[in-house]
Amino acid sequence: MEDSVIVAENKVSELLSDILKVDALKEALVNLLVVPKTEKEAARLSTVCADLQRVINEACTEAVNNATAAQDGQKGPEATKPAGNELAIRIQEGGVTTIVSILARQNNPYRAQFVASALTHLSTTNTVSPKVICIGLLTNENLIPDNDIFWVTAFGIIKKIITGVDYKGVREIMKMCLDRAWLLPSNLRRSQLQLVDALCDVMNLIFDRSASLLPGYFIVNELLKLYPDYKRWPHWKLASLLTDFVDKFRRAAQMLSIVARPKLRPIVEHTGHNSPSINSWKLDSLTLKFQLKGALPYSPELMEPQPGLLRYILQQPYSREMVCTVIDIQKKQKQRCIVLEEQLVELMVSALEDCSRTESSSTSNVNSTNDGSLPAPVDHNPCSCAHLSSLLIYFVLFQLISFPSLVLRLHAKLKGKTSHQGRDHLMWVLLQFLSGSIQKNQFSDFLPVLRLIEVLYPEQESLPVPDYTDPQCAMQMSAMCILMHILKKAQADSIKTPRSLPTVFKNHHEFLQNLAHNPQLPLITAGAPPDYRIALLLNAYSTNQEYFQRPILTLSESIQGSQKSTVPMPGINCVAHGSTSPLSITLLDSLTVHVKMSLVHNISQHIQKQAQHKSGIALAPALIETYARLLVYTEIESIGIKNFINSLLPVVYKSHVWSILHALLEMFIHRIHHSPPQYRIQLLSTIHHMTAVPLNTMTQMTQLHLCMESVALRLITGLGNSEVMPSLTRYTFCSDTKPTLISTDSEELNRVLVLTMARAIHVTGCDSSGDSARWCVDFLKSVMAQTSHTWANHTLQCLPPVIAEFYHQCAAPRENMHTLKKAVEEEYRKWKSMSNENDIIAHFSLQHSTSLFLCLIFKMVLDTDRVPNIAYKVLERVGPRQLAAHVRTLCDFLVLEFSNSAGGQHVTKYVDTMNAIIWMYNIVPIDRLMLCLALRTQEGSEAHVCFFIIQLLLLKPAELRNRVQEFVKENTPDHWRQNNWYEKHMAFHRKFPEKFSPESILAEQGTLTAQYQTLPIYFSNVCLRFLPVLDIIIHRFLELHQVHKNLETILERLGMLYKFHDRPITYLYNTLHYYENKLRERPNLKRRLVVAVIMSQQEIRPQGWALTEAYRQYLARPPDDITWNPELSYYTALVRRLVNTMQGKPIFPSIEWRFNEFANSGAHALHVSCVELMALPSNPTIVANMLLNVLFKGYCDIPQGELEEWINAIGLILTWLPEPYWIVVHDRIIELLQTSTLTTSGNGNLNPFTMLNLHQLQSSFSDTSAALTLALVHSFWHHASFGQVGRIPQ
Repeated sequence: MEDSVIVAENKVSELLSDILKVDALKEALVNLLVVPKTEKEAARLSTVCADLQRVINEACTEAVNNATAAQDGQKGPEATKPAGNELAIRIQEGGVTTIVSILARQNNPYRAQFVASALTHLSTTNTVSPKVICIGLLTNENLIPDNDIFWVTAFGIIKKIITGVDYKGVREIMKMCLDRAWLLPSNLRRSQLQLVDALCDVMNLIFDRSASLLPGYFIVNELLKLYPDYKRWPHWKLASLLTDFVDKFRRAAQMLSIVARPKLRPIVEHTGHNSPSINSWKLDSLTLKFQLKGALPYSPELMEPQPGLLRYILQQPYSREMVCTVIDIQKKQKQRCIVLEEQLVELMVSALEDCSRTESSSTSNVNSTNDGSLPAPVDHNPCSCAHLSSLLIYFVLFQLISFPSLVLRLHAKLKGKTSHQGRDHLMWVLLQFLSGSIQKNQFSDFLPVLRLIEVLYPEQESLPVPDYTDPQCAMQMSAMCILMHILKKAQADSIKTPRSLPTVFKNHHEFLQNLAHNPQLPLITAGAPPDYRIALLLNAYSTNQEYFQRPILTLSESIQGSQKSTVPMPGINCVAHGSTSPLSITLLDSLTVHVKMSLVHNISQHIQKQAQHKSGIALAPALIETYARLLVYTEIESIGIKNFINSLLPVVYKSHVWSILHALLEMFIHRIHHSPPQYRIQLLSTIHHMTAVPLNTMTQMTQLHLCMESVALRLITGLGNSEVMPSLTRYTFCSDTKPTLISTDSEELNRVLVLTMARAIHVTGCDSSGDSARWCVDFLKSVMAQTSHTWANHTLQCLPPVIAEFYHQCAAPRENMHTLKKAVEEEYRKWKSMSNENDIIAHFSLQHSTSLFLCLIFKMVLDTDRVPNIAYKVLERVGPRQLAAHVRTLCDFLVLEFSNSAGGQHVTKYVDTMNAIIWMYNIVPIDRLMLCLALRTQEGSEAHVCFFIIQLLLLKPAELRNRVQEFVKENTPDHWRQNNWYEKHMAFHRKFPEKFSPESILAEQGTLTAQYQTLPIYFSNVCLRFLPVLDIIIHRFLELHQVHKNLETILERLGMLYKFHDRPITYLYNTLHYYENKLRERPNLKRRLVVAVIMSQQEIRPQGWALTEAYRQYLARPPDDITWNPELSYYTALVRRLVNTMQGKPIFPSIEWRFNEFANSGAHALHVSCVELMALPSNPTIVANMLLNVLFKGYCDIPQGELEEWINAIGLILTWLPEPYWIVVHDRIIELLQTSTLTTSGNGNLNPFTMLNLHQLQSSFSDTSAALTLALVHSFWHHASFGQVGRIPQ
């Protein structure tokens, strides 16, 4: 094969050498003779071209034939074809290389042109590919400016034949031409201009759009790859050509660019990463650059890395998942991310000064108040130590960052600084990770920490021992604790430490040594002054079991309680171990992560042992409360909430210790504020599984079933709008799991699930796509398969179209009221006529019979004012699960009876009867009855009657109102600040004891064989159980405008209960959003809702925590004064509050985010702003336009340099408002397109691209109205959900 190429090259060389031979005289006078072109020369050229063509064709043919003969019979002709073609191409390349080499040696332009003509002929006759010739010319080493004849001739050939090259070849030729341009001198002589012109002619031809040699996008793509800064062009002569061509694509880049994108910032939620719109925030994991579409000449700020965006997200609490999503990191891959490490270091360094400023303010928040509560802690700012510790542990755990590398970066950043403020805070952060990981990693990984300590603690004098009554002492001694752990690691690994203990820590070390050898540990006792010595001891020796076991056991035993002493619990024959004061949150904050893990592990093990022993004494209240407080720490999630859901609950359930199961379910629903959605969904599935198991073995089945229903209800209603679709689809329609999120028998829970899904679809707009619509229908079919039901027309009108259409097509049969009346009368006659007790129990407890027994009890109490004992035995046989069907029938029967009553005395009698059934005979709990009544399908006048019954039963009797008033007056929802919840809890239950029929009644009557014992109640009561039901009642009343006045009365009497709502702002936001159409013309009702939900918090919240001063003044007006049209200054102040909050400024009063409904101040500010805007007594169009006018008319109030941040804030607000608000954005787009400046072109008008370039117009102080509109639209779309973007008119 190589011989064939060499032979061909030799023949070509011989042929040209013979032709180009001249005598000595001509050679000497080559530059003086003018040789005219004659026919003889033309014939000579034709002969040479023909001979070259023949030589190359023969060589190629011979090569193919030889290859075919050599492989004939081995692999077949198909296999020999590529080999022959490859050899033919190599022969062509060899021949061209030979010709080009001869051409490069010519110093006579005439002979050079002769050879060039021969090359061109080979191309035009398709003997050799034009691409081969062009590349052969450009790759020749003699193609340099000094060889001017060859340079000009070569580029002349390329210009002639390049039109025959495909676009990929042209792209390669263009890059090679640009490489050759670097060889041209920057200072050109006149004689060198032809060199540049020859190259420019080729480049002009390539760039000529009419020549169609190479798509313009490919040209720009290559230019931006080679010269990303648009400046270092290969030669100044080409600069104009290249720059002009790139500039032609700047408009395309502007059309694809989001205005002010580098300044746009998202709101970080607990579940924000579940939203598909998070993709718009993604950054490259290596460079932190935006993932821009296509290589276009974007503006420089879009092409730069965006560390500010990543750092902003990192600053927000509960942002770990969103960080991984934004930089597109898969945790399972465990791939180190350098940029994440760098930004975390930057965050730590910038947080040092912020943390040092909080030291003085936090020292005063340590003493208990007279009522047993602790003062409010200082606001956990975005750079708090707890948050940084959580990030550090999380990212190192998944190997996304390297701990030694991070410490080395910190050392490099801090070694040159003279001020070391906040150093204790940094040491505290590092201690959290180090104490829990030092035993599992190499000693060398922690040596950089020693170098960092040397830099941060340069003092030669010993530091004083901190005040151990101050919780800051744990932070102040964290460096010493780190040294203790490192010394212990060195001792365990038999490593000699070359350095002695620094003098600066001498006093700290002696203090810890004395504390460790002190036989009497400082005990934690209620009411005693705070003492954090035990925390210091645990933090320093958590890796030294010799000194660690005694204090950790002491701490655990202080909350477990003594086996000998007990305390009473609400209920019958119910006692618990005697410890009632939990560990304070300040003490838990003073413990390292490693210590907290040990403590939560001890508590979990203790609970499992109690479950296995099946002790009749309940868990200590202090233990349950402390366990709940430990579960809020995200840095111990794996051993905390994850272990609780996956391990502890199943163990307790299998042990059938219902008292512990009841306690754990209560704790989760009343104390855990933030838990990942997957755990809540898993718990909901577990509860449905539990309730599906026969409950006959449970002696306290009614109380436990009521608790599980209440927990399931809270879990469903607590699902966030962005959690519903991903959570339900993941757990409901997986092929390997049974659909257990849908209850098999509770119609009420399934109805609430449908309403929650409807609310999420409405708020997020996710039903606009076909996939979401199909998912909804499939889910609804699964619900209907379990509990068939329908909805009233006034409810269907509020449901999203996809759900409403489904229920229109799947109408379920409704019970005939006349038939129900006859059936109740017939059964009641049987009840009065039957005398044998066994027959009565057998007949009325049959599961297959009609569920009428509660209707009969209603008739009994109505007629005789008593419930016979045998009725409780029937209820016991029926069981709590089957009783739900009886409650539904009772609700329908009540509507029938009230509808047919003569009014007046009959209504009063009916109300008294139901009041006795609920509160005196404890047949049906008020929350269960109200939930069922609110969710029954009633139309027309029956619906009015149903809502009338709800109002009467809630407000006419005093029982519920008295309980609500007492509970609200004596208690506060800030449970994490309290150490006396048990006393207040017991006082309420002593005043208003609860009985769970039928077991409690039968126990009082002495008819139960075994000693009856109710389940311990740690947190709940009738008021807290009723609160989620009240949420649903308000929504049902809002659907029917005729009963809005009744709703105002209910809110006025019971709205105070929202003081204890765990998500008051979220509930109000969802309500105003979902029922915007119903509330638009009801400003009084909107104001009443705001007063009930937000103003009920005013006793426990500082002023300004939610509403602006202007809106509070509006609430203070008389009820009939609803005319308020806020000025532009009001909207400007509202937007400014959000902007400043997202900038990290302390706008709102201090809030403990771990126990707040929102993850951070940005989410809080956005929600309260939207709530206030939706609650204004103004039309949505007016409100939205005023928001936009903050930019268009109130721009003078916007600080210089913050315009983009205000655009971001207004875009955020609009995306979180209902459609009647944000649809105004579409109107503004249409207005802009219809403006004369865009529709007409004239000499005085700017082109549209200039008019829409905000940055350019700002710098020239031109009219920015059009550019602001575009920027606002981009901000809105960037934050918008898929449903909102899908509504863009076609």
